[in-house]
Amino acid sequence: MARKCIDCSQFASFHNCTVTISGSEEEVLDLAVIHAVVSHGHDNPYELRQQLRPLLQDLPDAMSATA
Repeated sequence: MARKCIDCSQFASFHNCTVTISGSEEEVLDLAVIHAVVSHGHDNPYELRQQLRPLLQDLPDAMSATA
């Protein structure tokens, strides 16, 4: 299973957030939406989820390998 990630520091914000989330696509989306709502005050989680989905990045194979 390919792991996905999203890096909050890549998006313009006055919070200067450094959070990076990685995992399965659904895990990353769930946590990214929670983070955006709680930490950044976003609303409308369903719409936010749809906006975040295309911004997910694939992790390189070396990063997604488990020990």
